[in-house]
Amino acid sequence: MGKAACRAAKTVKYVTVGTVEFLVDKKGEFYFMEMNTRIQVEHPVTEQVTGIDLVKEQIRLADGKKLDVDQDDVEILGHALECRINAEDPDKDFIPTPGQVTKFIPPGGLGVRVDTHLYSGYNIPTYYDSLIVKLITFGHNRQESMDHMKRALGEFVVEGIKTTIPFHQKVLNNAFFRKGEVYTNFIQRRLLGEK
Repeated sequence: MGKAACRAAKTVKYVTVGTVEFLVDKKGEFYFMEMNTRIQVEHPVTEQVTGIDLVKEQIRLADGKKLDVDQDDVEILGHALECRINAEDPDKDFIPTPGQVTKFIPPGGLGVRVDTHLYSGYNIPTYYDSLIVKLITFGHNRQESMDHMKRALGEFVVEGIKTTIPFHQKVLNNAFFRKGEVYTNFIQRRLLGEK
């Protein structure tokens, strides 16, 4: 997939940071889905497993400089997960929950990264995307990354509003997710109806 993504970018003479997305079937065959000509919300996952600061590289390219690394130098080490913590109520069809955050204590420790603008007393407005925190965990393998995520979600404190933290905990506790059996209808097939 990496080689196919690079070929797609070279074919259209793309020169900055972007994302090429694929779907993979049961047989391991992959199919082009789309190319996003911008940095994605999930870019910290790539940063964690490659050690490359993608935002820094994007700024360097915009300034007319070359990348600090060549494609052949990119090595993927370990595994990373990202949970997008939104100001939404999962029990009410993910309706946005603007309002004041009365208490905010992010998780920390080994294998945990938190990207956010949130703080205790922050007022979440109704006018913007409900994404309030990106929680990224990483480890030597998928199991270790999931263990870090489960711990981090359990340590997280956000009071005053509803968030998607309970939903992410439900996903992490799902046996099918833990085995890696995830597909496009995973939520409808494996999570809806569970309480």
